Amino acid sequence: MGVSFSNNKGFVSEINVTPFVDVMLVLLIIFMVTAPMLTQGLDVDLPATSTVDVLPTDSENMVLTIRKDGSMFLDEYQVTQDDLPGHLDRLVKSRNKQLFLRADKDVAYGVVVQVMGIVKGAGIEKLGVVADRMEEQPAPAAKKKK
Repeated sequence: MGVSFSNNKGFVSEINVTPFVDVMLVLLIIFMVTAPMLTQGLDVDLPATSTVDVLPTDSENMVLTIRKDGSMFLDEYQVTQDDLPGHLDRLVKSRNKQLFLRADKDVAYGVVVQVMGIVKGAGIEKLGVVADRMEEQPAPAAKKKK
């Protein structure tokens, strides 16, 4: 019964994938944590309603946001009300003619109506207004007469 020791100093022909899998899992976790932060966008306190449809998540949809202080953002880029028609004209030519308006609930109604007029004047065919879903509250109990 003999034991043979080979003095083979050759290279290992197998690839160790454990470090690769570790790095990929770390990257996956990073993307899973940061992805929800990217979709939140601008901080706007939207009005609430009981009938809200879900906003489509297509990249083709333009979103115009009006903050409480009156500042406007078209797809995350700040624009002024005077420059808005020019930006919309360029976007209408290159994208579909649909826009979603996200206005803070404290923005004056007149400002929202002015912006809606500018949007319609730029050739936007479909204009959607974004709102939050109102929490369902139970109906008050009926009072019995004595």
